[in-house]
Amino acid sequence: MLPSNTYGIGAWDHHIELVYKIAIEICSEYGANHDVVALAALLHDVASITDKSYTEQHHIIGAQIAEELLTPYPITKEDIELIKKCILNHRGSRLVKKTTPEEICIADADAMAHFYSVPSLLRMVYIEKNMSIDEGEKFVYNKLQRSYNKLSDKGKEIILPHYQASKILLLKK
Repeated sequence: MLPSNTYGIGAWDHHIELVYKIAIEICSEYGANHDVVALAALLHDVASITDKSYTEQHHIIGAQIAEELLTPYPITKEDIELIKKCILNHRGSRLVKKTTPEEICIADADAMAHFYSVPSLLRMVYIEKNMSIDEGEKFVYNKLQRSYNKLSDKGKEIILPHYQASKILLLKK
């Protein structure tokens, strides 16, 4: 990833690397294939960082990019298809039924990463979106609430203390 991409190097430092670390940490607990999870985590947002105009369709374009990137390597066609499926179904705004442990693991890791990168969410709302303090606080809380709600039961159990802390921090309750 180039520092000049639209989202800057922070996309790696504050999201993709976190998703990768979380996914690797939880994949055995989910019964997921480690290699598939590792590659899917690294590539889940490849389209967004490639071209900002891809953001809305980044799950679809990202799956295509992943196939192009992975095909020359000694990775089975089945694993490439599973990686693509993980990328296609990782988005929280698309409540698609996930049918494999790998899809669930990647979607959960993507949502969990938001709880470990609250400062980057705050940066986004106050610097990039130029929101007021109250608007930004509400936006970040709602984003975290959506992230929590998209998690599997196992993911909710893992992230619950962070979710509760975010409610205290952002709602002051």
